[in-house]
Amino acid sequence: MLRKCGGLPLAIKEVANQLAQKKASTGTEWEHLLDSVDFGSTLELLEPYYQKLDPELLPFFMYLALFKENTTLRKNKLSQIWEVAGGLYDSHSYFDGLVDESVIDEVNDKSTRYRMNPVLHRLSIKKAEEGIGFEIHGSTRLNGNPRHRVIMCSRDNFSYSTNQDKYLVSLFFHGGGYFNASPSYWKGFEKLKILDLEDFGLKILPETIGTLTKLRYMGLRNNYIKELPKSVRFLEKLEVLDIAQNFMVQVPDIVWEMDSLHHVYMSDVISKKPYKIHVQPWLKTLTSVSFDDLIYDDHDELLGLTWLEKLSVHDLDGNTNVSKLFGLLSNLKYFRHLTLRGHRFRSMPCLDGLGTLQRVRTLKLDGRLDRLPNSFPYMLTSLTLANSCLNEDPMPLLGKLTRLLKLILRNAYTGQQMYIHEFDFKALEVLCIENLLNLRNLQIEEAALKYLRKLEIRNCPCLDTLPKEVRSLYSLEELKMVTTKAISTKIRNSRSISKIRFVNINP
Repeated sequence: MLRKCGGLPLAIKEVANQLAQKKASTGTEWEHLLDSVDFGSTLELLEPYYQKLDPELLPFFMYLALFKENTTLRKNKLSQIWEVAGGLYDSHSYFDGLVDESVIDEVNDKSTRYRMNPVLHRLSIKKAEEGIGFEIHGSTRLNGNPRHRVIMCSRDNFSYSTNQDKYLVSLFFHGGGYFNASPSYWKGFEKLKILDLEDFGLKILPETIGTLTKLRYMGLRNNYIKELPKSVRFLEKLEVLDIAQNFMVQVPDIVWEMDSLHHVYMSDVISKKPYKIHVQPWLKTLTSVSFDDLIYDDHDELLGLTWLEKLSVHDLDGNTNVSKLFGLLSNLKYFRHLTLRGHRFRSMPCLDGLGTLQRVRTLKLDGRLDRLPNSFPYMLTSLTLANSCLNEDPMPLLGKLTRLLKLILRNAYTGQQMYIHEFDFKALEVLCIENLLNLRNLQIEEAALKYLRKLEIRNCPCLDTLPKEVRSLYSLEELKMVTTKAISTKIRNSRSISKIRFVNINP
């Protein structure tokens, strides 16, 4: 019941009142009763809550109806949808307000993933139907012409009509993946700006997709698409192309000549020619691209990307000339976020030039490292080391990064001892260590980790105790651990965690 009500006291009370009038004896009967609960009266009770929201938050709230219930919402996608669908710019400044009002909750510490309260999601649907011309195809009725539509599909049926399509601004597909619409289906959407088929299971994108000439956002993430049709070249207003998590999708060369693109999300892409990204002057995000497709011959493609903010490069090995990459990126005024992934079976190259990227704020290194770079970006606030398999303790060097707020170590170190020295990590707020399979002893000297508020330890089976100095970390509010049953019992009973406000230890 708590899950169905999203933890909202008003919703829990209303559902409890309804259930009190019914009878059930088995778990299955209770599940059927919960499924039969009418949330209409609950939504009416939430009307005062809605009216008290900051008026500036109301349009953001209504557009949340476009997304699935209980889904994880990516911050960048939310911002892009809000901007294209509703003209809601500078949305980053409103996320804190939505969190403070419990409309959405942060899922991770980087504030890049959110989840919406399910009861408030139902309220957002109701308000979107009233305020922005929203409909769920087949289940709601509107007076006039809908501007935003969600189509719910089963795995064996796709029912559709072409009525009122020409007024639609956004079209979202939720559900099963069975899509038997004729290619001509797409020709009726004269004003469509957003097409989202994420997680839908789509296998083929028809050539007629090129008729959507007003399209600005196309979300195709996590499908089974093998090839983008060449007709995408007609999408002259397209700003966001998300084809990530489609295995080995072939991308026509013409994509790299689309100068309208702002954000391109990819993974496992096949391209016959190196990327001509120098003709995409507005590009801000490019993930994930092979080093050889990005840096080739004597071409300095990156220098033309004046507005580039985020880049993910993969397939780095010992022969990769990363110094050239760092040299080019250091000249980009707005560049802030970098991910480097090594080749699956080989070590990454020496990364000593990373320190030249003075403006980089977030850095992720995913792949085997023989050693850490000798310097890091001066403005670095978030660092992730994944699958580094370092032989030497990384903490003595990382502890000197005075602006670092978050550190994630995931399968990053193979040693048994980890030592955090006095006064190290002067600004660190979040420390996550995961899959350090040999780690037996974590030592923290006095006055280290002064501002640490969250410590997370996952799958470190040999680490059976926490350092006693944890009790002296006065800013520490939250401890999360996933470990063995024996270790979890031992740590729950230890004095070292007695002053921590939120403790979650699971075997």
